Amino acid sequence: MSIYKYEVRMMNGEKKSMAEYQGKVLLIVNTATGCGFTPQYDGLQDLYEKYQGQGLESLDFPCNQFGNQAPGEDEEIASFCTGRYGITFPQFHKIEVNGANEEPLYTYLKSQKGGMFGKKIKWNFTKFLVDREGNVVERFAPTATPESMEEAVKKLL
Repeated sequence: MSIYKYEVRMMNGEKKSMAEYQGKVLLIVNTATGCGFTPQYDGLQDLYEKYQGQGLESLDFPCNQFGNQAPGEDEEIASFCTGRYGITFPQFHKIEVNGANEEPLYTYLKSQKGGMFGKKIKWNFTKFLVDREGNVVERFAPTATPESMEEAVKKLL
């Protein structure tokens, strides 16, 4: 199966096919608004602004599975992110990334890049980098800053 076979839900409830991102480099992140890593939104936005014109798409999937750090409804999360961090990249409906109710896209991402990280997402701000052909190229730990991933992003652009 390919990443482009999946459908995800936007914050407004609309379904979006991942196929719409074909030909783009994707940075897919599970986020939280009350996490110690939340300030990474600044770096994610900077990367997006810097490279969007060259084909980068950052995709934000809020997740409340780790320490209840993404409470609130989608609208509250979006308001927080745009108000505090000026986020302009796509934000999706709050999901689960592990367990029986995990988002199928995340099941796929983890199957492609488990490796030393294992088959579970350990915390908020785990990042997956996907090339223009839809291949999951790299997985970054929550501690990896967006700035530290810039060279990997540039290689795929």
